[in-house]
Amino acid sequence: MAKVKVFNMKAEEVGSINLNDELFAVEYNEPLIHEVVVAYNANQRQGNKSALTRSEVRGHAKKPWRQKGTGRARQGSTKGPQWTGGGVVFAPKPRDFSKKVNKQKKRYALLSALSTKIKQDEVTVVDKFAFDEAKTKNAQAFLDAFKFKGSVLVVNDINDKNIKLSVANIPSLSIEEADNLNAYEVVANKNIVLTQSAIKQIEEAYAE
Repeated sequence: MAKVKVFNMKAEEVGSINLNDELFAVEYNEPLIHEVVVAYNANQRQGNKSALTRSEVRGHAKKPWRQKGTGRARQGSTKGPQWTGGGVVFAPKPRDFSKKVNKQKKRYALLSALSTKIKQDEVTVVDKFAFDEAKTKNAQAFLDAFKFKGSVLVVNDINDKNIKLSVANIPSLSIEEADNLNAYEVVANKNIVLTQSAIKQIEEAYAE
């Protein structure tokens, strides 16, 4: 089992924790992670974009002027795409972009992504992540203490209002519950912060 340091919110070392190799030392699988991330992004799309084709535009198909003799380009209808208010060529229509990925793939992709982050020293373990009051300066003090470079994702085990309000105004800092963590969020953020309780929750959920 890998042994990692545990810090408090002031970046002071307060102990260590052993990580289960079956969960946090999984082999890197880039094709699988790519598949899961693509599916995640596809499933976020609403697919409700829509525009009218020339056959759907309101109006008539009467020829605007005679074919020859006017000096103007020949036109068959004012509903064509070259006209203001005309139809759109290959107009987008509502569609379903969703992709299905089975649970085993999602599970392995998440663990593979987390394991890779650990190998790259981009995972920090803290004893807890909580604020007594909802203030942005508290969250900023946490970032300043660790001197993170790049975006930070904090994985906690609780849904706390003070935490959400404290991180809301910091674009580089986001929060996620361990139950909802996915491979996309892991690879989309440079630094991952895990609380001890979140690690325990992950181990209980994914240990075989």
